[in-house]
Amino acid sequence: MKKNFNEFKDYIRGKKVAVVGIGVSNIPLINFLIDLNAEVTAFDKKTETQLGDISNNLKLKGVNLELGENYLERLIGFEVIFKTPGMRIDSPALVREKANGAYITSEMEEFVKYCPAKIYGVTGSDGKTTTTSIIYNLLKGQEYTTWVGGNIGTPLFSNMEQIKEEHRVVLELSSFQLMTMDVSTDIAIVTNLSPNHLDMHKGMEEYIDSKKNIFKYQENNNLLILNRENDITYSFVSEAKGHVSLFSSKRIIDDGAYYDNGSLYVGKNKVCNKSDIIIQGMHNVENYLSAFLATKEEVSIENMKKVATTFTGVDHRNQLLREFKGIKFYNDSIGSSPTRTIATISTYEKPVILIAGGYDKNIPFEPLAYEGYSKIKELILMGATKNKIKAVFDKLEQEKGIKTKIHMVDSMEEAVKKAVEISNEGDSIVLSPACASFDMFKNFEVRGNKFKDIVNDLK
Repeated sequence: MKKNFNEFKDYIRGKKVAVVGIGVSNIPLINFLIDLNAEVTAFDKKTETQLGDISNNLKLKGVNLELGENYLERLIGFEVIFKTPGMRIDSPALVREKANGAYITSEMEEFVKYCPAKIYGVTGSDGKTTTTSIIYNLLKGQEYTTWVGGNIGTPLFSNMEQIKEEHRVVLELSSFQLMTMDVSTDIAIVTNLSPNHLDMHKGMEEYIDSKKNIFKYQENNNLLILNRENDITYSFVSEAKGHVSLFSSKRIIDDGAYYDNGSLYVGKNKVCNKSDIIIQGMHNVENYLSAFLATKEEVSIENMKKVATTFTGVDHRNQLLREFKGIKFYNDSIGSSPTRTIATISTYEKPVILIAGGYDKNIPFEPLAYEGYSKIKELILMGATKNKIKAVFDKLEQEKGIKTKIHMVDSMEEAVKKAVEISNEGDSIVLSPACASFDMFKNFEVRGNKFKDIVNDLK
């Protein structure tokens, strides 16, 4: 049962509140808490100099600042603590303060708890952003006032009083956001699950358990949408609290959504042909099927077809940048896991020149070699994991005699230069790193934009 937001306003008024992290997503939260008459202290590892005008603006609004190294040692004596999603709940500072009676939460937890509108929550290892964007476009096309947030869009908690019951909200939710959730969305979609973020989670079991929170607290009138062709997601059926609907790219599901003989269906209704969809690949067919299931009670088949045949995709997701001397360049910087990269390169008719490597999330790279080798013409490796990835391709050659030509580079500029040097007319050069970006870039967007700039500067 949704809570009335007035309860939160009454609760937070006058409370001593800590907000950990002064990033873009938390600044609207800090301002909102001030408007609700909370006594706010903001914590961040950055110094006042590094924060610049942000720190000055917050101080002018009466926010106390605790900054710099060891900032969490000063997280003492607060009644409410809003943690940043990447901060583990078992960090010593939070464990200590919880024992002292602090209420520990996050912006997203409070939003789901109090939002009056119907919420569609999307999680999974791959396809979250595209599926979230498709659902948003479907609902907008049906003339619903629709908000999008979570990992994409804008922070929504500060807009709580503008969101009405008749509106619709679509949230992309990561394992970090879900890890401490004790409330679930009205409609929950799990696109697929495979090893990911094992640098942050204690293991695969913890990663899967965090994803389950998107439906763990649902009620019997809520809906859970699962991928029938992913063994992990299909295993969730027995744990569902509400209704379950399945989507499949391999079999007919009469009461679900499915792909059959070149076409996409919802129940017995054909929506469109696979060839009509602008964003190609079977993984995008699955993204559409899950989105159709999520909105089938509110969106017409005609509108579903319109979105499928007009939506051009999301930046950094197998995005065609340009054609140069007969060579096409694609930016799939979001490809931060081997399974995501395999899904991307499998959409091409012939093997690609793949640029991969980056920050080590402790995910095994064997699938990239053993499942992806046939889709790779030549491989360019960079970043912290380049030797680790090379080792699994070397192992494949030793075991099965399958050799992939590999080039080792030290920068994105060098990677693009090498790719152009070894490519021929008709080739596709694809940045899909199979790794996170943090060894060389702030995030995958910065990485993708760097690649885009270099490609667009080619003469």
